[in-house]
Amino acid sequence: MRALRRALRIHLEYWGLRELTDGAELCVGELVANVIKHVGPATPTTLVVSLGSSHLRIEVHDPDARALPTLTCATLDTETGRGMMLVDAVSDRWGVELTGDRKITWCEFRLDAARVDRQSMPMPRLARAADVLSLYDGSQSAQESVDPGRLVTATAEDAAINAIADLLHWFHAHGWDVDDALDRAQSHFEAECEVRLS
Repeated sequence: MRALRRALRIHLEYWGLRELTDGAELCVGELVANVIKHVGPATPTTLVVSLGSSHLRIEVHDPDARALPTLTCATLDTETGRGMMLVDAVSDRWGVELTGDRKITWCEFRLDAARVDRQSMPMPRLARAADVLSLYDGSQSAQESVDPGRLVTATAEDAAINAIADLLHWFHAHGWDVDDALDRAQSHFEAECEVRLS
């Protein structure tokens, strides 16, 4: 669950929607917890987050089309059954779609034109890099509670270095010159930085 929330935060920050982080994380947590509780903890589940022109959409996919989430009238004293109430309260709308072999539970957050700062939208390269680095998510260290900021930065740097090393192995396996690939990548990077700064 921690890795999902971190990936969600990265995307929201790149999309310029940091103010939606708390509500979106709460919804992801509740939707995934619903699958764990009502379908099973080992159930293969997929999180999909997409940004449209007017809304942010969060989807949780699971293979059980029978266990449908429902909105119940849970009281403050009730220990269970409040998950979808929270999703309903925090998001602008939610629903369930059945697609034959799976269920998609989704919620959406409306975006006002003023809320989406297009200047802070990610450059395509940064968004792709964030997607790649999310695949390199390492196991949590006990040190995180001591200095979370430094550990997250170090973990992200290690993930980036591992991704670059894997790409270099891929170049080598295909018989291409690794040094030439690094030089060309550096040239592309410097040229794009000059364009952005000018």
